[in-house]
Amino acid sequence: MPWDTDDYPSSFKNLETPIRKKAIDIANAMIDEGYKEGQAIPIATEQAKEWYENADEKEINRVKQMSDKNLKTRDEEGRRGESRPELLEKGQHVVAHEEGWAVKTEDAKQPSDVFEKKQEAIDRAKEIAENKGTQVVIHKKDGSIQEKM
Repeated sequence: MPWDTDDYPSSFKNLETPIRKKAIDIANAMIDEGYKEGQAIPIATEQAKEWYENADEKEINRVKQMSDKNLKTRDEEGRRGESRPELLEKGQHVVAHEEGWAVKTEDAKQPSDVFEKKQEAIDRAKEIAENKGTQVVIHKKDGSIQEKM
């Protein structure tokens, strides 16, 4: 683990490419957040299908073009970070990052996602927080809190 476009759960096999990539992305993030595979796979599948129904063509094309590098979170040595179930209760923070904006669980060692645009990070943080039943804290570039939701 984590999954990529060559190695993913068999239940993702018959999904259209953008839905499969989105499901892989969601499932990897959930695993990083401490979910078990048996929980992450069906939730990611349903959320990816729902995303596809509501996404515009630009967003669908962005996901179609996502590389495996963007589908998984790895530490400096290329391994997936250790599972930390204690983070399941923690909220998602959108914080400034050297590559744009990061989505990071409170007390996590590293971000789960990094985006060029702040709105993309906010959308992803909302998605994760909704799955976990936690809040989203959006920070300004200077680190101060802009908004809690």
